[in-house]
Amino acid sequence: MAGRRQRDILKRQIEARSKLWPDLEAPMLWRMDNEGWVALPRLMPLIMSIMDDLSGKGYPVSSTYLELWARLRDEMFLTLNRPEEMAFHAGFEGQRALRTWKDRVQRLANLGFIGLKPGPLGDLSYAVFYNPYHVVKRAYLKGQFQERKWQALVIRANEVGAFDLDDLDDDGNLIPEADEEEVKPAANPFQPKPPPATKPKGRRPPRTKKITRQG
Repeated sequence: MAGRRQRDILKRQIEARSKLWPDLEAPMLWRMDNEGWVALPRLMPLIMSIMDDLSGKGYPVSSTYLELWARLRDEMFLTLNRPEEMAFHAGFEGQRALRTWKDRVQRLANLGFIGLKPGPLGDLSYAVFYNPYHVVKRAYLKGQFQERKWQALVIRANEVGAFDLDDLDDDGNLIPEADEEEVKPAANPFQPKPPPATKPKGRRPPRTKKITRQG
């Protein structure tokens, strides 16, 4: 049902686009089935705005985060082995470009959006990317950014079916996933207990007459 609904929405969108741009051809569009794409959460723009708020005025980190994200694969782990290139792609130029980029990467780590490990390239050699929904919720619970942005995040996340915010409790702790095999239904105190098991009754083997050898 959901797949059919999505196809209907897509069909209506294509029809509306064709009416507004009748001369539009497919090669003119930047389509997701082209090469060079990466998965991007639908709430990334709002999350980037929130992380800039958390970083403080004059120290935006969102462009650095997005540039790093564009290099990620499914393992959500990155080797920071091209710092000069990464700094340039994030928009930093000049003599302080690399220094500024390193500052932003460290700020992302301090805020909890990424984790860093040292290696052959120094303190910023390896990075792992944590779930940004979790980071944002913990920051909200501490009152570190605007209420209206939190409400916008909650509503939009519900619209797109992203329920990552529910992974944390009201104290910001990760709720452990229940193991289906270990979960047992609660006992009903009003249900009568089953009778104790009894051994099945069977026939006794026939008695045999003892034969004695005579002499």
